[in-house]
Amino acid sequence: MKAEYINPFLESARIVIEQVANIRPTTGQLGVKDVKFVEKYIWIQIGMTGQMEGDVVFGLAEDVALRMVSAMMGGFVITEMDEMGKSAISELGNMISGNASTMLFNQGVRVDITPPKIVQSATAAGFVPKKALTIPLIMDGIGELDIQVIIT
Repeated sequence: MKAEYINPFLESARIVIEQVANIRPTTGQLGVKDVKFVEKYIWIQIGMTGQMEGDVVFGLAEDVALRMVSAMMGGFVITEMDEMGKSAISELGNMISGNASTMLFNQGVRVDITPPKIVQSATAAGFVPKKALTIPLIMDGIGELDIQVIIT
């Protein structure tokens, strides 16, 4: 797997998070790991088709997701992940992936993305562990967002 596959998602996530939550995230350590859906996490899964096939999965602990949605809503405190919260966090994944696909297109790689799917349970996902290129984004006062790119 090549690091350049994850760079557009990383750059896009930085830009989008800064725009919607007014926070400049820092980058953790790039690595390759098995993607496993962990309980008490919210996963935003977006499929990719075209010249880059696979999935991008954004993972946040539930409490981090609540703080992120609160930041996206201008500081209005969210205490449970209701439909509005799921919609907001889903849109975050959609915005990051949409921007990343535009960046990839500008690099000569055609990629289409699927609508985001929120996964809150490993069993509900029916997901088989796969190797992914992964990098965490650390957001001061909010927590960590894991970006995982799975190329099939």
